[in-house]
Amino acid sequence: MARKPSSQPETQANVSKDELLQYYRDMLLIRRFEEKAGQLYGMGLIGGFCHLYIGQEAVVVGLEACAKEGDKRITSYRDHGHMLACGMEARGVMAELTGREGGYSKGKGGSMHMFSREKHFYGGHGIVAAQVPLGAGLAFADKYLGNDNVTFTYFGDGAANQGQVYETYNMAELWDLPVIFVIENNQYAMGTSVKRSTKSTSLFGRGEAFGIPGEQVDGMDVLAVKAAGEKAVAHCRAGKGPYILEVMTYRYRGHSMSDPAKYRTREEVQKMRDERDPIENIREMLLTGKHATEEDLKALDKEIKDIVNDSAEFAKESPEPALDQLWTDIYADDLPQGSAEEHA
Repeated sequence: MARKPSSQPETQANVSKDELLQYYRDMLLIRRFEEKAGQLYGMGLIGGFCHLYIGQEAVVVGLEACAKEGDKRITSYRDHGHMLACGMEARGVMAELTGREGGYSKGKGGSMHMFSREKHFYGGHGIVAAQVPLGAGLAFADKYLGNDNVTFTYFGDGAANQGQVYETYNMAELWDLPVIFVIENNQYAMGTSVKRSTKSTSLFGRGEAFGIPGEQVDGMDVLAVKAAGEKAVAHCRAGKGPYILEVMTYRYRGHSMSDPAKYRTREEVQKMRDERDPIENIREMLLTGKHATEEDLKALDKEIKDIVNDSAEFAKESPEPALDQLWTDIYADDLPQGSAEEHA
């Protein structure tokens, strides 16, 4: 049932030149956006916590390549990359990071709490593993409505030790819910190596106790992630219940902007950057396969930087929310899945 990562060529998705370029562009947008967010945090324009996704870009880009309209996604507080990957605008994300009215949560959610019903993005969540049962709930709604949508429920290796994860596994398998549990294993949780905190370090294998299949995949390779994602999505759409993907990745920055990351060496981080970077991996494929030239990629980098700089300027110019907005958007005015009469 459970499978180990494989380096065999068939584990990689068969993709076109245009798809390869799109993955490169999507990952580069996340990388440049997060670098800019780090700069704005250092300038005092972003307050509170700010958890960057630098290094993990291939995870969400590879899985979004498997999604269709109607599929849902929900994640933790390291959420900016997920928003950009599912098509949310850089302007709205950056404005929310800076607490401005033009943000996706009108400046009241900040880095960790953004939502987009239009893009079926059900939030970053600040409580560790709180999003896991919520993700199962989203999948339950789709099963109840009788469609073939899938919910991608992301959480980290640290969250994988939380009790509600296993309660959710049990319910999801009992009810055959179309949910993919994506464990983004960046190996250090909030600052403790998974080898020190977890006896059974094969996290996807914990689903065996509930009868949930799963596998471990190289999260620094966007094509390997896409191939594994397609398998998981097909499993869920076929009505076979949940699936677990443990995606082995690595964050280059600290847990948050306030984390000096002294629990690992600079040499370790630099080695990952030099040898395993997901963006450089695709860049090399584009160049060696003659799918793009150095000039093409430089032009694309400039285009991305322009988008990111524009988002920063938009955020700076957008006003802070008015004080009379403090008590708004607390209760829902309608039911997300439609009226009660529709489904009575």
